[in-house]
Parts: sequence; C-alpha cells; structure tokens
Amino acid sequence: MNYWTKEIFNTEKPIIAMCHLQAMPGDPGYDKSGGMKKVIKAAREDLLALQEGGVDGVMFSNEFSMPYLLKVKTETTAAMARVIGELMHEITIPYGVNVLWDPYASLDLAAAVDGKFVREIFSGVYASDFGLWNTNCGEIVRHQHEVGAENVKLLFNIVPEAARYLADRDIAEVARSTVFNHLPDALCVSGLTAGSKTDATVLKRVKDAVPQTVVFANTGVRLETVEEQLSLADGAVVATTFKYDGIFNNQVDVTRVKAFMNKVKDFRKNFGG
Repeated sequence: MNYWTKEIFNTEKPIIAMCHLQAMPGDPGYDKSGGMKKVIKAAREDLLALQEGGVDGVMFSNEFSMPYLLKVKTETTAAMARVIGELMHEITIPYGVNVLWDPYASLDLAAAVDGKFVREIFSGVYASDFGLWNTNCGEIVRHQHEVGAENVKLLFNIVPEAARYLADRDIAEVARSTVFNHLPDALCVSGLTAGSKTDATVLKRVKDAVPQTVVFANTGVRLETVEEQLSLADGAVVATTFKYDGIFNNQVDVTRVKAFMNKVKDFRKNFGG
C-alpha cells in the first residue's frame, strides 16, 4: 500500500527518531548557567548522531520540560523554535515537532519551522497523571488551517502515555471511530511511559481495525523487538533505545542507532520494502 509515509520518508516502515530537547527557559530543570547554548549543543549532538546512524526522520520534542503542561507557556514554543532554527541548516532528513502536551503549540511550531508532521493527543477524554485531559479535535484542526499548517501530517496518539480513557472503550472501536470522525494521518500506539514497550496485541488490534490508516508503534521499540513491531505496524517512533545504555535521560549513542537501523534495513529487504 502506498502510504503518505513513503512520499515523505522515501521508504517503507520508516523510523522516526526523537530528538529530546533539554529543559528550557521556564522549565523547573532549566540550567540557567548553561543557558540556551547548552540546550542547542545537546540537541545538535543528538541530531547529528541520529542522522549519522541512518534514521529516516526526526521529531523534536520538549521531553525534559517536566512536569508537563496541557497548555504550554509561550517561552517553551519560542525556545524550541530557536533550537530548530539554529539547527535547520544541519537537518538532512524530514522532521516534525511535538510540544508536550499542547496540540495548538505543536501546530504553531510546525508552521514556524516548516515541520512536516506533529504528534499529539488530538482526541478523547482521559484520566491522567496531568489531571483531567480533554481535547477538541474540531477546534485543533481549524487552528491548523488558520496558521497555514494544513499540509502538516497529524499523528494521533490514541493510547496516551500515563493516561486512560474515562469511558471503558475498546481500543479497536476507538481506532475506527477516530479515523471516521477525525481523519488522522496516522495513529500512534504507546506503552505506559516513554521507553515502555508498545503492546504487540494492542498494536495488531489497532492495525486490523483500520488497515487503510498508517499505524506507528510509538514507544519502547528496541533492537530485540523491532522486527516484531514492524511486522505489525507501518513504522515506529524511537527514542530511549537510541540513547547510551538505553537510558531515557542520556544522550544519543550513534553506535546503538546504527545497530538498530541495520536491523531495520535487513527487515525491510525481507519484507519487500
């Protein structure tokens, strides 16, 4: 099947790597002595390691803006725009953005830096670690058009990290209704937290429910599980396993990236992609 992912990433089963930005102005963990220069330096090192390792795309996120907000502060989006702007001449692969956890800010940032895709929570109501988590997809999509981001692909996380649907809904039904009501460009299936394995059973049920829609394994894809995950999904978003010792807080280890992508390339050959 010729998905939009083939047009953007020029491959079947693309691997989108996360470039996790360090805490920035306004975040509790921001290193004021190091300032934005330190944030940019770390982002550049990770970006270059990911590109050298052979990933198909990259997504910039404010992963260390903990604790997360459902409506981010202006300074967060501004700081992310600065980082990406300073790195733009060094980016050689398709890129997107994710401003946790604010779909409006994600679209604003994508419009400002020419991002090709965003990943967010666009639909549903959840009980979460962040409190009651509500959405309004109709308003979000209208905002997308208002800021000139109508060509930005929307990756819907339908199994949000650290959250559960308020209603007891079957995940296959959620997938079908989300596709019918909101026309997502892709669905993302996650584990409990960043780095937690995406449940293969859930991944298969979602893909079986919406075979015409792109489905990504969104968390916890590792060297030893990538073949299984890609046999079920149309691609994967990968972060923690690319870092030194596979630890979330560490920076990217190019050796781990290369080993992972070599296995992905072998799988694609056998898969026929």
